Amino acid sequence: MHERLIYLDHAATTPVDARVVAAMTPYYTTHFGNPSSIHAAGRMALEAVDAARETVAAILGASRKEIIFTGGGTESDNLAIKGVAQAQRTAGRGAHIITSAIEHHAVLHAVESLQAQGFAATVLPVDRQGLVRPEDLRAAIRPDTVLATIMYANNEIGSIQPLAELGAICREAGVLLHSDAVQAAGALPLNVKALNVDFLTLAAHKFYGPKGVGVLYARHGTPLWPQINGGGQERRRRAGTENVAGIVGQAMALRLADQRRASDAEHCRTLRDRLIGQVLERVPFTALNGSASERLPNNANISFEFIEGESLLLLLDQQGICASSGSACTSGALEASHVLSALGVDHQQAIGAVRFSVGKDTRPEDIDFVTDALPAMVERLRSVSPAYRRAVGR
Repeated sequence: MHERLIYLDHAATTPVDARVVAAMTPYYTTHFGNPSSIHAAGRMALEAVDAARETVAAILGASRKEIIFTGGGTESDNLAIKGVAQAQRTAGRGAHIITSAIEHHAVLHAVESLQAQGFAATVLPVDRQGLVRPEDLRAAIRPDTVLATIMYANNEIGSIQPLAELGAICREAGVLLHSDAVQAAGALPLNVKALNVDFLTLAAHKFYGPKGVGVLYARHGTPLWPQINGGGQERRRRAGTENVAGIVGQAMALRLADQRRASDAEHCRTLRDRLIGQVLERVPFTALNGSASERLPNNANISFEFIEGESLLLLLDQQGICASSGSACTSGALEASHVLSALGVDHQQAIGAVRFSVGKDTRPEDIDFVTDALPAMVERLRSVSPAYRRAVGR
């Protein structure tokens, strides 16, 4: 590892807060009982799970019975989408699902798996800012629509959907709404009643909590078929021995994130804007992807024309700078991010995109180090591009 590490990939995962580690540790060592056991050690573990459930429920504006602990965001998404769709079809209510073109793959692939089982799906387009148009959602709803799943905030470009408005449309039509809010926790309000959602997904490792634990809010009375069979844990909606330490840590992390939300958002927004401003000023042929205003405070997704984002990431990594790209190498060719493609971003610009996501411990000098280093890195990569040489008249 480089002697200096600048971590600008908080949208991928975050370090666990020291207070979260301290809260979790006893449940690995002294309070290690199984919550299903009736003896004292089991009761102690169950009390910790119940207390964590109360904490999460209070922050979401929900009741404790509406909180399901899972193994992470992907599991929560799958439980909501498949569990609702299968229950609704079995009850004869329909088999049509609505989603958006920029969802996380956990959502898109869950919908695709349902399509393979005979469900119909409508994929809503987004505008150039990455936003779903409410009128498109209204037009897509059919008599047999049983679920819409639209994320709160996008993981690649940070666009924030008008979720409360979309939820009101679904509620008026009698359609259940699930939202992947994994990127929103710690940055945006999470009151499920104000957002008009029936299901909401969270993942602890996105807000300075542990990996391998998540939340699914499921509004009381909504149909939901379990996707994991076994014991009766989580009110028979998610079988398996509870990850007590992870659940405790997740609740602590969410409480801390909720308390810090305003100050963290201001801190991240200031540094994000510093980064965007300096990059666009110092590096020609660059563009910000997504909305300039309706985006998460920590997210900057920037396209560097005439280069591949993956190559730039390697040079950044050599300098101890951690960032990310939505592109993927498939069969030897670079495939553009599905999110940027949905926005209508040109293929060459899309494969040149890099996501920088700052965090609560990022410093101004970290941003300056990155923006000082970037121009030479980009120029080095562009120097071998015939298209770039033509563009600058070389």
